[in-house]
Amino acid sequence: MNWTKKLLLWYSENKRSFIWRTTKDPYSIWLSEIILQQTRTLQGLPYYEKFMVAFPSLSDLASAEEDKVLKLWQGLGYYSRARNLHSTAKYIHFDCKGIFPSTFKGLMKLKGVGDYTASAISSICYDIPEAVVDGNVYRFLSRFFGIESPINSSIGHKQFKAKAMELIDPTQPGEFNQALMEFGAIQCTPRLPNCSTCPFIKDCIAFNQNKIHLFPVKTNKIKRINKYFNFLVISDPKGRYVMERRTEKGIWQQLYQFPLVECENKITTPSELIQNFTLSDNYRKEIDKAKLWNNKPIIHKLSHQTLFINFWILEYENLLPEGYTKKSLQNLAVPVVIQKFIDKFFTIAI
Repeated sequence: MNWTKKLLLWYSENKRSFIWRTTKDPYSIWLSEIILQQTRTLQGLPYYEKFMVAFPSLSDLASAEEDKVLKLWQGLGYYSRARNLHSTAKYIHFDCKGIFPSTFKGLMKLKGVGDYTASAISSICYDIPEAVVDGNVYRFLSRFFGIESPINSSIGHKQFKAKAMELIDPTQPGEFNQALMEFGAIQCTPRLPNCSTCPFIKDCIAFNQNKIHLFPVKTNKIKRINKYFNFLVISDPKGRYVMERRTEKGIWQQLYQFPLVECENKITTPSELIQNFTLSDNYRKEIDKAKLWNNKPIIHKLSHQTLFINFWILEYENLLPEGYTKKSLQNLAVPVVIQKFIDKFFTIAI
């Protein structure tokens, strides 16, 4: 039995049951692949289900308000995926008359769709023999074949893509791609892979050379930087709060947040807060009365930076012209760290 047939046999006996594996509808497959990018399957599944309930068709997603899309996405991170998802849905619905591209090249032209997503959609929905390469595939192939090219390099990607294209079954490319990813997800796992039950153990270079822990190879990671975020929770006598939309590019773009004072170092007193204060003078005289809500900074780790977050409580003596009530705050798409604060802060306040 050759390598590919062995993989497909393993898949037929071990694959997990997911709703998107019961369809070839490009909208459903595209949605699942975008949600599952950089997200564990079990974490992404409830989001997929929520999106399918809220937006059962491409036209529903295309016609939705961006705020609703971002609110449903809240907690998944990498919010550019949600914005691209919405933008692409509108493009296909309004500019392409609701018809999904049916070629690999056509799919690659869509915003937010790269080689991996285009390969998955084209192979699963249209039986195009285009191999997928994701983290699970990198890990499995690098260990079995002993490929030492860094997976986060253009040369490495090309090498792994070429290897996967050699192995793909042209008669059932979608099944092959799902099998390849599934094997890396539940058999050839990052830590403690199930080598004792692996059908490829006899010829696996990493296993036979005791180098499993060395694969896949990755070049030096980007140095993580520290940032200090101080959110000002400003309320008026009627219990309304100031919120602003984060419009600049970067993390949390288009999400709502409390007014932010970003500093280079940790601050613990109102006087230090004033020194870094750049907001409207309307709130300046309240700053010296600000109370730090959390005793220790809340640490929020992102892919390339670590945020040290403080929430400062400020009571504004005048009415806020555009304040948000407690109830309306719950309807805003906010970063998960702010949502957790809102849930806890108002629970304690009640």
